[in-house]
Amino acid sequence: MKQSLIVYSGGLDSTTLLWEYADDIALAVNFNYGSNHNAAEAECARRNCARLGIRLVEIDLGFMAQYFKSSLLEGADAIPEGNYDDDNMRSTVVPFRNGIMLSVAAGLAETYGLKTILIANHGGDHAIYPDCRPGFVDAMGRAVAEGTYDGIRLSAPYTNITKAQIVERGARLGVDYSDTYSCYRGGEHHCGTCGTCRERAEAFLLAGVPDPTVYEK
Repeated sequence: MKQSLIVYSGGLDSTTLLWEYADDIALAVNFNYGSNHNAAEAECARRNCARLGIRLVEIDLGFMAQYFKSSLLEGADAIPEGNYDDDNMRSTVVPFRNGIMLSVAAGLAETYGLKTILIANHGGDHAIYPDCRPGFVDAMGRAVAEGTYDGIRLSAPYTNITKAQIVERGARLGVDYSDTYSCYRGGEHHCGTCGTCRERAEAFLLAGVPDPTVYEK
């Protein structure tokens, strides 16, 4: 019996995780929190879940866009250019986003009798995203286990690996990366200049895997 729930955006990392653990995933949850790229990611999430026969639940977290401050919630023009380790990329942080999503995921997992929550944070996120770091994952894992009757487990298998290593895994699994979306500006095509586009392109290059992404620049 499948025992896992995945927090699934439709981006490159979580799609790889979806395919890698598909045999144990009973439920995927996609959150719409008002980011520029939510709609494009959600379309990818729907297609990948349909392909794998995994049930997808979509939950609206619109209050985050209404009350939280982040350039990720303020339109394409608010997104800075640069690499993830640049100070200006801190503007893309959505405060405690993963904490909020994992709290909801824990409630869903307990409701459906599932034992594990999967999340696809990775080593490249650590520079500017506090809620992607090992310390956060460990602390949140303890909170989820303590706060549920069955001691639900939080699993973040990519925490200490790079995005290039994720792409390598996905290539071996046959993941169709043309059906994933990353760009923080949320346009029809990836802009090619924001932090997540640069990281995506670099990951394919370092992994030695052909990049199917259509970039504007």
